[in-house]
Amino acid sequence: MPEHIRIREVLQMEPPRPLLTIKGWVRTFRNDQFIAVNDGSCHENLQVVIDPAQFDTTILKRITTGAAIMARGELVASIGRGQKVELKASQIEILGDCDPETYPLQPKKHSLEFLREHAHLRMRTQTFGAVFRIRHSLAYAIHHFFHQRGFIYLHTPIITASDAEGAGELFQVTTLDLQHIPLNERGEVDYSQDFFGRKANLTVSGQLEGELGALAFSRIYTFGPTFRAENSNTTRHLAEFWMIEPEMAFYDLNDNMDLAEEFIKYIIRFVLEQHPTDLQWLAARLKEEESKKPQQERLEMELVEKLHFVVENPFERITYTDAFEILKNSPQNKKKKFQFPVEQWGMDLQSEHERYLVEKYFKKPVIITDYPKEIKAFYMRQNDDGRTVRAMDILFPGIGEIVGGSQREERYDRLLQRMQELHISPQELYWYLDSRKFGGCPHSGFGLGFERMVQFVTGMNNIRDVIPFPRTPKNIAF
Repeated sequence: MPEHIRIREVLQMEPPRPLLTIKGWVRTFRNDQFIAVNDGSCHENLQVVIDPAQFDTTILKRITTGAAIMARGELVASIGRGQKVELKASQIEILGDCDPETYPLQPKKHSLEFLREHAHLRMRTQTFGAVFRIRHSLAYAIHHFFHQRGFIYLHTPIITASDAEGAGELFQVTTLDLQHIPLNERGEVDYSQDFFGRKANLTVSGQLEGELGALAFSRIYTFGPTFRAENSNTTRHLAEFWMIEPEMAFYDLNDNMDLAEEFIKYIIRFVLEQHPTDLQWLAARLKEEESKKPQQERLEMELVEKLHFVVENPFERITYTDAFEILKNSPQNKKKKFQFPVEQWGMDLQSEHERYLVEKYFKKPVIITDYPKEIKAFYMRQNDDGRTVRAMDILFPGIGEIVGGSQREERYDRLLQRMQELHISPQELYWYLDSRKFGGCPHSGFGLGFERMVQFVTGMNNIRDVIPFPRTPKNIAF
């Protein structure tokens, strides 16, 4: 183990403590005496106090914002405000210089836009430190939640030949020479000469393969990267993002909704317990951001209050048909304030409709069930009315849909018929159909977009600010 102690641990110690060693990066250096040091283990800095008379001026000049240093000395109670303890350093070593003339991150407030332009350094800031510590804890809580409930963590393929969603927005994977693409006798790309012998792409979902696992282990979950080649530059879209997709045998739609609600509340509660200081910082940042908006556009709850509200209140559950009627008869729709008017049953609900239901009408998270089958995927179980499927979407304030799921169609004949209606090849998905022929049973599952959850918990408005290295159109810098 390294000889130095993480700052998070140091700040929890009771002084005095003789001869401690810490390492980190300089946030500020005041009066040639007070060094604020942070090593990323927590939001708070450790104040390192030096006597400038004891150190060479060449060392003092190298203690600049961003420099990596080692400090060794006695931990004492602080007589100044803002910290309980401080390190009275007898030894300072510069581990890595940082040129103050060219270092972009100075001890002042930087806009998120500026930090996106210097994304390779932004994790060193207090805001992004808080975001990515919370992201880590959310990931940990997800694994812990499922492990406690007997789920198997299943690694599903990143490279696949199937398009689970049928959306067609796929990144192709090939080893063909793009300067000399082989063609067959019909003038089409000859994928038989490609690495896999057929067309391949990056996965958009691990669900279909996850269902195979659920029909062997009863309960599984996936947690991995997914990819969409959607040419969108909105604050809600990424080309590479992470999905959590549990699949459960012998679960109907109600069981599915119960698990999803319990799951969401568990991981939010975990962050509330583990990251009070990070959340306070992000809440203050969001409050300042909101203060610049017109009154009618501001959030009704501050960040921590909103998280407690989600954890402490049951989610509203309504059918698509009920949601449609609420929206159709809403003042918003009658006064033509929706960008997409609500007129025809069967329409796909837009983000503005989802947010109206959550933020204005019910004022809490909402689960919508039983969507029209024409706007949902082929694998969802069809209801007896012939018009709807056993789907469910969970809607959250600020971001709209955060979870999408369904009871899966376990009846072979109904599944095959729906695939044929949508021109999905039964030959290519023979393995998926086989799961219905050999011991198939009622089963359900859902998908949670990890970055959208991180967005919700941290209050960050742009999804590019909750993933370390965002992948978006024309942006692959790292």
